[in-house]
Amino acid sequence: MRCAGPVEPRRRERRGAGPARLPAALLILLLAARGAPALDDPALRARRTVLENGLTVLTLEDPTTPVVSFQLWVQVGSRDETRVTGLAHLFEHMMFKGSKRIGPEEHAQLVQARGGRLNAFTTQDFTVYFEDVPAEALPLVIDLEAERVANLDVSEATLASEREVVLEERRLRSEDRPAGRALEALFALAFQAHPYRWPVIGWRSDIESATVEACREFFRTYYAPNNIVISIAGDFEADLALDRVRRAFGGLPAAARIPRNPTREPEQRGERRARVEVPDLRGPILTMAWHAPASGHPDAEALDVASEILSGGRSSRLHRRLVYEEALALSAQGAYWELAATGLFYAFASVRPGVPVERVEELLLGEIARLREEPAAEREIEKAKRQLEVALVDGLETNHALAARIAQETALFGRVRPLSERLAAIQAVSAADVQRVAREYLADPNRSVVHVVESGSGSAP
Repeated sequence: MRCAGPVEPRRRERRGAGPARLPAALLILLLAARGAPALDDPALRARRTVLENGLTVLTLEDPTTPVVSFQLWVQVGSRDETRVTGLAHLFEHMMFKGSKRIGPEEHAQLVQARGGRLNAFTTQDFTVYFEDVPAEALPLVIDLEAERVANLDVSEATLASEREVVLEERRLRSEDRPAGRALEALFALAFQAHPYRWPVIGWRSDIESATVEACREFFRTYYAPNNIVISIAGDFEADLALDRVRRAFGGLPAAARIPRNPTREPEQRGERRARVEVPDLRGPILTMAWHAPASGHPDAEALDVASEILSGGRSSRLHRRLVYEEALALSAQGAYWELAATGLFYAFASVRPGVPVERVEELLLGEIARLREEPAAEREIEKAKRQLEVALVDGLETNHALAARIAQETALFGRVRPLSERLAAIQAVSAADVQRVAREYLADPNRSVVHVVESGSGSAP
């Protein structure tokens, strides 16, 4: 039960009164008109409740869309793994394999039988489970989630079954995909000390050797109520939902201690390079990264604008130069990748067959140097800002997006950042800011470079 995102049910007549949510297209027009009235930000109406056992519950009533999104954000990801990698992702799978009162896959069957959609995903910082359901199914969802948190079946049989599923997923997504190999090598090269260096899915040897005892210890440690944020947004009654959450989750014991890896990544003091050889490769892959600040840093918006200038659509600098004008790459992109403890600014190019990867690297680094050395044109700055504004506004369109936003920001920052605050930060970015962050973070000694080439080729790393 993973990978594809949920699809909202068909619209029905709204229940109850409440401010109608403006369509994204109209909001974009308002953004275009400087001095327009402040936008309604429904996320700011979220109510935060902390149970006695430390469980944080966020409720946001919004009857404008006839669906409820229930999300359970466990504050554990691959960065919390110490002796065995891949455990956080392994539990994303095992949570669907049954508990004391619910059989394997029965959780999903019960939700889908009521017209709901569910899924899960794991990142470096979080493991997230969600259901998007009609309002009448919310009590069932609350009870189902509490049941598997309290009574998950962590047995030899379950572990053996899901281990094979994860190993196959790893083979398909990482080992047999040159792009997957490239990103694994890039993170392992860019991070020398921090646990962000290992893949979220884990290393094959760790997945193969993980024991039931290690899994049970991991689950007991991190799936505690004081390490979980529950977010509910949509067409429901908050007081009734809170009462149900208290009955279902309130008896779970809090963890006395939730350990966190204290390692900090040391400053990089010189370019790093790696070469990955792959048989029968269609075309080389170039990927590179520069260390950047963590999520929420004051430079985040300027880095976002820089990334949009470089790769925000077909008219962006990287696509226009590498794909359209020179026709040396099939695709070229870059982005500021925010993480809880730190971040990366990365670039990626899929090189055309027969084209030397060194030539593509030369051109890509030329565009990075131009961003450092020349102020971006005002039209580029404004276009980038508008693209970022549109992406933010899209987060208002569904209850699923609202539930994710309030949960993630509460977990990361302890508050939900107002949309107006974020839009103002984007609007404040100047060409000088973009040039400054490019000089500060996209410097040569801060760079890691990976070439993925065909086995036996003469390409130099």
